[in-house]
Formats: sequence, structure tokens, C-alpha cells
Amino acid sequence: MKAFLKFPNDWRWMEPWVLPGLLVLVWAVCGQAGLAPDYLIPRIQEVGKTAWHYVAGGSPGPFAGRFLTDLKASLLRVGGGFALAVVLGIPLGVLSGRFAWVNRGFSNLIHGLRAVPGITWLPLAVVWFGVGMKTTLFLVAMAAFFPIYMNTVEGVRRINPLWIDAGAMLGVTGAGALFRILLPGAMPTIVAGLRLGLGISWAYLVLGELTGVPDGLGAAVMDARMLGRVDMIVVGMILIAVIGRSTDRLLVGMLKCLFKSAGRMSS
Repeated sequence: MKAFLKFPNDWRWMEPWVLPGLLVLVWAVCGQAGLAPDYLIPRIQEVGKTAWHYVAGGSPGPFAGRFLTDLKASLLRVGGGFALAVVLGIPLGVLSGRFAWVNRGFSNLIHGLRAVPGITWLPLAVVWFGVGMKTTLFLVAMAAFFPIYMNTVEGVRRINPLWIDAGAMLGVTGAGALFRILLPGAMPTIVAGLRLGLGISWAYLVLGELTGVPDGLGAAVMDARMLGRVDMIVVGMILIAVIGRSTDRLLVGMLKCLFKSAGRMSS
């Protein structure tokens, strides 16, 4: 009985793939049964063929072999905007969490701007920065900033004041208290904010690339919509999901290596 109960532990690596696998199976069965027309839900084999040509080329068409160029452009935009959000969000979050007067000063502005839908910023960003990299960086940075800032504030607030007092008694003050007490203690919450911010970055990346930029995963989806290529739209969605999840795992892995307190976060 114990051996039977222990056996599934050897297959736990498969657990995250069960639900995606079931969805793919249902998709394949529905396609073979013809339950939906191809112009609404393309068959899985057609999507696979389109994905192969998009990644590897070897076939004429507007999307053949574009993947690496689009991937490079999108990663650059997401990375730049997310880095800007981190540079602004974590320091301001630490200050707001540590000092009540700073939090009061930023409270109305931060929460007011957070309530404005992202699509509302798009026309203004185009007016300010034009179509291209700057607009997308602005949208990504703005979207990622709020979860990073708010989770940092919450994480710093939860630090037991006795830890700070104990550190001060041992001579740990100023920058030492920041890097040895505040940030490690708040790290699990900060990591949650970073992961939320990175996920939102990919959503706003697509919004920025729908403005008419020549390359990027979002631009490929937009081009596919204009051409009526539903199969390519699905390919773009799947690739964004896979790459977004991969960058999330990479972020968590890096933080676990840099901060022992981040190791408590699940992947």
C-alpha cells in the first residue's frame, strides 16, 4: 500500500502538464469531429504546421521564418519596460512601506493612476512617443510598476519592527538594515509582485505592438488578424503563453539564487 501511494511521486513532474494536455486533447477531438468551422477554431494540425513555418521558415508566406526577429524585438521591449518598472517600483515601495508620510504622499496618485485602464494610455503614449519602442516601453513599464510597487509596500510593512530594533542593537543600520533585514524579510511578497508585473508586461507588450510596429509577437498577431489568418493568431497566443511562462520560471530561478528568502516561493 505504501509503495502504491509513493509511486505517483515519481511522476509529479507531469502534474503541471495534465490540464494543458487535456485541453489539447479536447481541441484535437473537436477539430476531427468538425464541431466548429476552421475559420473560428483551426485544427490543431494546421496550427502546428503554421507554427513550424513561422519558426523554421521553409515556406512562402508573410510569416515564414519571422519568429526569431519577432522574439528578439518583443523580449527587448518586455525586458526594458520591466526593468524600468523594477528600478522605480522597488525603491519607492520600500520608502512607502518604511515611512508613513511617504506612503500618504504617493497614495492618491498611485491608486488613482492604477484605476485608469491600460487601453486609455495607448493614444496618449502614441502622441507623446510615436509608434515604436518608446510607446511599448512606456506601456509595459507603467503596467508592471503597480503590482511591483504595491507588493513591495506590503512586504516591507509586514516586517516585524523588533527585527529592525534588534539589528540596530547589533550595529546594522542604514543600507545594512535595508539589504540584510528589510529586503530579505519582504522578498517573498516582492517576488509575487515581480511575477505579477512580468505577466502583465506581456499583456501590455501586445497592446503596444498592436499600434503598427513592424516586428514583434504582438505585431505578428495583428498582421494575422488583418489577413484573416486565425491559425497564425492562435500560434501567436500559444507562443506568448509559452515564452511568458518561461520568463516567469527564469525570474523565479534567478531570485532564488540571489536571495535565500525567495526560495519559499513556489514555481
